[in-house]
Amino acid sequence: MQAFQENGRTVVAIPDRFTAAEEAEWVARMVERLERRHRRHRPSDTELAARAQRLSERYLEGRARPTSVAWVGNQTTRWGSCTPATGTIRISDQAKGMPGWVLDYVLVHELAHLLVAGHGPAFWAWVERYPHTARARGFLQGVSFARQATGLPAPSAESPSSEE
Repeated sequence: MQAFQENGRTVVAIPDRFTAAEEAEWVARMVERLERRHRRHRPSDTELAARAQRLSERYLEGRARPTSVAWVGNQTTRWGSCTPATGTIRISDQAKGMPGWVLDYVLVHELAHLLVAGHGPAFWAWVERYPHTARARGFLQGVSFARQATGLPAPSAESPSSEE
């Protein structure tokens, strides 16, 4: 038995031998399980900001202190953005539901822009303190490739982005 999202719909696969009562019970159970999983992978803005703070403390010596961290729905060509002058970090809704280690990479990348505005060696020295940097970049490259192959807008996987 499994439950998953497909084209904006929830699909629950169960054995065809189930009675109507068993079907109702298992569909409710699987939908709840799926919703719990989505809640874990789709933190609120408040949870996203707390996550960014923990990542700054762990990998950036607590030096990156954003004024705000929030999800945004208007970024289709980047995974995240940072405005160092104001300390604001925005993470694309397209990153919602990705594995935590990928979201953490995007956050560390944007947090590092609060320390170094460009993408030079000093910037990457901060970002590479996060142990899953190479793996997360590869993951994002794969997602971008798949989206581009299907004609969807896709953020660049090379760097989430920044406004310098």
